[in-house]
Amino acid sequence: MSMTERTDQLATESTWDFSDLKALFINCTLKKSPQQSHTQGLMDIAIAIMEKNGVSVENIRAVDHDIAFGVRPDMTEHGWETDAWPEIYEKVMAADILVLGSAIWLGEKTSICTQVIERLYGNSSELNDKGQYAYYGKVGGCIITGNEDGAKHCSMNILYSLQHLGYTVPPQADAAWLGEAGPGPSYLDEDSGGPENEFTNRNTTFMAWNLMHLARMLKDRGGMPAHGNQRSLWDAGCRFDFENPDYR
Repeated sequence: MSMTERTDQLATESTWDFSDLKALFINCTLKKSPQQSHTQGLMDIAIAIMEKNGVSVENIRAVDHDIAFGVRPDMTEHGWETDAWPEIYEKVMAADILVLGSAIWLGEKTSICTQVIERLYGNSSELNDKGQYAYYGKVGGCIITGNEDGAKHCSMNILYSLQHLGYTVPPQADAAWLGEAGPGPSYLDEDSGGPENEFTNRNTTFMAWNLMHLARMLKDRGGMPAHGNQRSLWDAGCRFDFENPDYR
């Protein structure tokens, strides 16, 4: 049996059911549609894997939307005339999986990616029906592309931010492709070697499956267990075995 036949067999015989999962991919490229996004090219690999396994995927390009700056749920209540974030936030809350994609500029994630994370932060104090923070029970990952060093730095920043806000981050939750440092072909450019890169393709595939597996486990358990992490009960006086030493 060839490897291709074996791969097809594994896909056909898979017992995993992800058909009730939803994923939201937010591409934080600086390029408006319909300009080509190399980050989108890499994100499309993970999207295709998830869709092939029944996940309902929505993909948006943040720069195409009039997202206001700020850290409040709706910035029209704080001086902005328009704000597309509340509508995007509804998609965030409907998704079990969130993947942020970003290019690298000056060694950092894009300004749009920072803005999206800031807006995620603005809603992070909201509580779910268990009294936990809003993003508990959801999983997060990231995809990075660029022609300079910084893929791991950007991934660390994004994944730290997501888990700090309440997302659960599985193993190998990031994937990246880096071209030769300096001017040169980007991921989707001819002869870049990006789409054929074994390391990138493996990590992107592992990331997609790990996100699906962890989302499946959390959904089957009804989310993150609700004990010791309920803000509503902490505010009501419950201290979950925490003992404050008496230093008098």
